Amino acid sequence: MDQVARLNQWMMTQGRCSGDPVKVVSHFCLSLRAAGVPLWRVNIGQRFANPLLVAWGIVWTPEGTDIYDVTHERMLTDGYVGSSFEYILKHRKPLHKSLRGLDPETDHLSYLEFAELGGSDFYATLLYFGDESLHGCTFVTQDADGFSEQDLAMIEASLPALSCALEPVTMRKSSKSLLRTYLGDGPSDAVWNGTIKRGERSTVEAVVLFSDLRGFTALSEAADEDEIFGTLNDYFDLVVTAVEDQGGDVLKFIGDGVLSIFLVETEAERSRQCRRAARASQEILTGLAALNTRRQYAMKPALNLGIGLNVGPVSYGNIGSPGRLDFTVLGRTVNLASRIEDLTKAIGCRVLATTAVAEACPDLFLGCGPYEIRGLADPIELFSLVDPLQAG
Repeated sequence: MDQVARLNQWMMTQGRCSGDPVKVVSHFCLSLRAAGVPLWRVNIGQRFANPLLVAWGIVWTPEGTDIYDVTHERMLTDGYVGSSFEYILKHRKPLHKSLRGLDPETDHLSYLEFAELGGSDFYATLLYFGDESLHGCTFVTQDADGFSEQDLAMIEASLPALSCALEPVTMRKSSKSLLRTYLGDGPSDAVWNGTIKRGERSTVEAVVLFSDLRGFTALSEAADEDEIFGTLNDYFDLVVTAVEDQGGDVLKFIGDGVLSIFLVETEAERSRQCRRAARASQEILTGLAALNTRRQYAMKPALNLGIGLNVGPVSYGNIGSPGRLDFTVLGRTVNLASRIEDLTKAIGCRVLATTAVAEACPDLFLGCGPYEIRGLADPIELFSLVDPLQAG
């Protein structure tokens, strides 16, 4: 047990301060192996609060260490239902199970897979965090004799220190994950680092992509709430996926509108970011066509949208009251993107861009002519995006 005491001391000092879950779990497993515990595979799962993810974890084997995420949908599949993780969290007690003589008809798939790979014995138990949340971990051995009572005692004796080392990592990961879910990559990093406080702003150059769903008011009046929310989620999903695939950040949902940006950090990046925003717009149109095909089969009305693209300086930061902040971008560049999006229906083009965007990737745009814009003294040239479904 002296080795376990040394392991616990490391976990509560160096491990807790390292902030590196891979280092912590690797040290934990290798130390137990050195103490005689015949570990072959270890899975440390940690739950956290997130609307998209329910947990994350680390799988260790002598060959390497992998980090994984668990979605809420995963919890409804056979991968979780009936598993050891479900058992220990439901019954709040450990599970020790031999992997010999399993029944393919009744035993969970995970046990069968471990046995097929040479596993002989399995142990699942709980981690307790300071906020009273419960988390799970599993241990598999290939040793012919399985886990001894001494092996399990050493594992249990080291778990409080492992919890001490991993809890701050999980709390940081949970907070960062929530920020990223609601703010996107760039803004969440800025808020996390404390570089943007209330009233503080920075002026940056960005390509602004403003997307708006057409006819949503009429849809809202004709459909029930489940249909409305389902439609919005489908629409937001295709916009967010396209923007993020091209390296942009979705900043906010405004009713049925989406405000996204592609930061331009250097002059050399300007053309590339304009092209990425244009490509994202094309991906949105392609995704919308696929979504409308599914809606047609479901006897639902087709959706349409408008997109405005502009590039220029924007003010980037937090606004609001001392107790409630909102992260956003403001400025003429944003206003113009919104106003030209509003013209898409009248002009008959689903994606319109300013000259500055179109000149950066002329192969993707066609001239529409000058148009008067609300708030501007003189008309400006607008350009329509080449529709990927009609090109060629």
